[in-house]
Amino acid sequence: MEEEKKTARETVEEEPLSPCSRLFNSPDFNCAIIVTMGCKVKGNPSAIIEGLKHTLANHPRFSSILEMNKGKKGKPSWVRTKVKVEEHVIVPEIDPDIKNPDQFLEDYISKLTTVPMDLSKPLWEIHILCFKTSNAESTGVLKVHHSLGDGMSLMSLFLACTRKTSDPEALPTVAVQKKQFGPSCYSGFFNKIWWLFVGLWFILRLVFNTFVDVLMFALTICFLRDTETPLLAKPGSELKPKRFVHRIVSFDDVKLVKNAMNMTVNDVLLGVTQAGLSRYLSRRYDHDGTPKSKESMRRIRLRSAIMINLRPNTGIEALADMMAKKSKCRWGNLFGYILLPFSVGLETDPLEYVRRAKVTVDRKKHSLEAVFSMAFFKLILKVLGLKASVVLVRKVIHSTTLTFSNVVGPKEEITFHGHPLSYIAPSVFGHPHALTLHFQSYENKVIISVTADPTVIPDPHKMCDDLVESLKLIKSAVLERGLYEMVEV
Repeated sequence: MEEEKKTARETVEEEPLSPCSRLFNSPDFNCAIIVTMGCKVKGNPSAIIEGLKHTLANHPRFSSILEMNKGKKGKPSWVRTKVKVEEHVIVPEIDPDIKNPDQFLEDYISKLTTVPMDLSKPLWEIHILCFKTSNAESTGVLKVHHSLGDGMSLMSLFLACTRKTSDPEALPTVAVQKKQFGPSCYSGFFNKIWWLFVGLWFILRLVFNTFVDVLMFALTICFLRDTETPLLAKPGSELKPKRFVHRIVSFDDVKLVKNAMNMTVNDVLLGVTQAGLSRYLSRRYDHDGTPKSKESMRRIRLRSAIMINLRPNTGIEALADMMAKKSKCRWGNLFGYILLPFSVGLETDPLEYVRRAKVTVDRKKHSLEAVFSMAFFKLILKVLGLKASVVLVRKVIHSTTLTFSNVVGPKEEITFHGHPLSYIAPSVFGHPHALTLHFQSYENKVIISVTADPTVIPDPHKMCDDLVESLKLIKSAVLERGLYEMVEV
């Protein structure tokens, strides 16, 4: 039997693991992604199984087994195999009338963070929980090992498996940010001279920002560490069970602030995060809002180590076509890290959090920090090996406080294999942070997800409430000053 399995595997295509996938499979950095899907109808496992056979099961990564030492030349490789979808769909027997279903759902997802993935089959599974919660009639929990792809790629793949509720044959509509530099018309001698100077200034700014960011990255690897706060992870935090909680807010509120202050959605969400963390830390420190308290809060160094996807966005249309026709498509883990500083403090003006966020984001947009960090870690992996690379990545993450991400979702309601979704709440665990914040837009909503190590952050629900309250205060400040009406006019 073993000889037959070996012969069968030798006949299929093998693909070596990328450096990032090898990192995610190291014993000290074993990460997985959790996507919680609230459904508006009762879960139908048969429909989901049948749908997955025509979508995820056809994707190369989702139909491959990870061979750490049996691939080509003894190197870790992905080896294609036949997928038994039924083995990846788990339907536990749960009393539909269970008391406190929201708490049960949190406990169930928390337990998933302690169960390692089965390496004898493709590294993904979906749990269908057929009981009603506050925001859904049933819940699907998709667990995917991070070595299968980066967060943006996996979210795009997930959306490629869905369809519009209003049109069962149509893929979701996802907003794409258009980048533009300079005017659309370069006619005129003086106009060209002007934009030549602008281009030179852009290059100088890019070089300077990159130099400063790379220097700060090097100092972080050597000795620079975030301030000891109630949010900073303790040694071994990546091995602790995590708590997953979320809140749903109106996307219209975020867009109101965005339009009024002439900013991006990401600027607003980062500002909301800075305001929410300031409220949370103020309560944990028991600060009273005096000038001395404000000054002590401003001295806090609090940063996020953010993974930036460096692979061009494939698009859900190409991914859907790949799964339908079993064709090839660009895929994999290709990302770099940036260190994003958070400005925390007790501000009298709630809009100051958003203004500071815009300054931070605008500066990071004009830097090649992510490219340099990716090249550096790939060089270390090639020269010194996987262990040295893992040590350096862990050093960077241990020296920072949290993981932060924001993903654009569908503009309309979508259906996952016959199940209309009320919300989508993705997150990640297995990395050495005690706190992960994720914002996911969906239809006219924004889902705020908090993933926390309860031994460090015992009250993640209060943190969620602080983030929601911060958005309300920022929106109220915009309306009180008439900024929104000015923009509308």
